[in-house]
Amino acid sequence: MNQSLKIDPYGFREYDARWVYEKDINANGITNLGKGFGTQIIEHTKLDNPRVIVGHDYRSYSEEIKISFIKGLISTGCNVEDIGLSLSPMVYFAQFNLNSDAIAMVTASHNENGWTGVKMGIKKGLTHAPGEMKELKDITLNKNFIIGTGSKKEIENFQQVYKNDLISKNKIKKKIKAVVACGNGTAGIFAPEILKGIGCEVIELDCNLDWTFPKYNPNPEDLKMLHAIAKCVKENNADIGFGFDGDGDRVGVIDNEGNEIFSDKIGLLIARDLSTKHKKSKFIVDVKSTGLYSKDKILLKNNCETIYWKTGHSHIKRKVNTEKALAGFEKSGHFFFNQPLGYGYDDGINSAIHVCHLLDNQSKMMSEIINELPNTYQTPTMAPFCKDEEKYYVVEELVKQVEQIKKDKIKIDDQIITEVLTVNGVRFSFKDGSWGLIRASSNKPSLVVVTESPTSDDRKIKIFNFIDGLLKKTGKVGKYDQKI
Repeated sequence: MNQSLKIDPYGFREYDARWVYEKDINANGITNLGKGFGTQIIEHTKLDNPRVIVGHDYRSYSEEIKISFIKGLISTGCNVEDIGLSLSPMVYFAQFNLNSDAIAMVTASHNENGWTGVKMGIKKGLTHAPGEMKELKDITLNKNFIIGTGSKKEIENFQQVYKNDLISKNKIKKKIKAVVACGNGTAGIFAPEILKGIGCEVIELDCNLDWTFPKYNPNPEDLKMLHAIAKCVKENNADIGFGFDGDGDRVGVIDNEGNEIFSDKIGLLIARDLSTKHKKSKFIVDVKSTGLYSKDKILLKNNCETIYWKTGHSHIKRKVNTEKALAGFEKSGHFFFNQPLGYGYDDGINSAIHVCHLLDNQSKMMSEIINELPNTYQTPTMAPFCKDEEKYYVVEELVKQVEQIKKDKIKIDDQIITEVLTVNGVRFSFKDGSWGLIRASSNKPSLVVVTESPTSDDRKIKIFNFIDGLLKKTGKVGKYDQKI
């Protein structure tokens, strides 16, 4: 008996495709997604048999999803090259190394168990933009598929090719003792070996593969994960702690004293370091990131420009590419290094390596280096529930409300809003450099909230309370994943 077709339209998100497997999409739905992507590749490349690199992460169902997806690709005429168990950056790297026409990575990234998804790209170093996702959605849901005859072959030992590429270019002189935490996700079979290979002494934490994620979700923004790394750093007198997400494209950092350093500040330290050798560079940062970039003395001294842009790995990748920026940084831990430092895509292990270079180039501990930055009080990224079908409308209304509050010069904690940035949700700023952000999540039914103040922890909290009050009044926003 043939399985019915199930594919929830809301799974086609801004730049990734993500569903709860079997509840929102089934194997036939995945096959149709493969047919849709195969058709899109052929239409874009004008090739009858384009070569497509495919990999998958370590979840109990990821391999069977990959098989269903590949079946769809082959039916359109695509020649699939399967590189097996992968990280997302390994798949991106493979497109350059093997010179393929497109890539697809079966992963739910940091989403909880039960979720699946696919990250897709055609142009080298880039993943789908919203326009391409809409196009893919239309092709797939309307079943406007090209019919062809493709093939599949397995690429053996590509994991080692990827590891060797990073190791060979990045040897360090200093013996850095690093805690490497992977939350039992796929990065566990990559990160320890690579960091040992460049010269680190590695202490492994939850690096064994276990798709049940028994302790916490592999997410370097998750406070549970960060606290576990901090504890391990202090117990082992380590120089640094790294936490990687499920598909290895993000990193979180803990300093030698066990302090959690939000990734946007790590990005600023790296940008500072790079700016001395690469003057007049551009850096792209997402709207969740610290306001310190725009006023940083070292970046300004080296005539560097910072552009705040839409949150999301695909948005930042593209902006780095179009602006020919040297690097891009997201608060979530996605870092993007462009030529001559990289291929422009996000790679959590390569980002950790750049932090190691930062330590290797200086005779200072990580805590001393971070203390060179002006102090700010910053919330973690918080995600209150909001239905996929409502979240963008909710944010639209909130943007209007904040713009009106600015216009009316209504005070929040005795200060008026001086600037409103609406490139991605709404980021509103004050004269003292404090700011708050509300945006719709790109990959889950939730909003995203962040606040920061350079003046006090109390002010950070008051700005959050103001945002929380706005959200409650909508009647459409639920429980937070984490809250200050």
